[in-house]
Amino acid sequence: MAAKPLHEIRRGLVVVRIYRRRSRSTSSFSLSTLRLYRNGKDWKESRRFGHDDVPLLRLALDEAYRWIFDNKETGR
Repeated sequence: MAAKPLHEIRRGLVVVRIYRRRSRSTSSFSLSTLRLYRNGKDWKESRRFGHDDVPLLRLALDEAYRWIFDNKETGR
């Protein structure tokens, strides 16, 4: 079963999910990126991005970095 994201950033159809990774002695963050698309009436997720997605992906990743930096000390 997949862990629930700690935080999610969405810019257009681009999504960055932030997860907490814990070990016995440390805690860190990891990210997953995806693009939403529609197939008929159903919404799907893809791990592939087109060249038009790059600016939104960069923006979302920058915001994720900032969120992790701001929340690293608080232990959220």
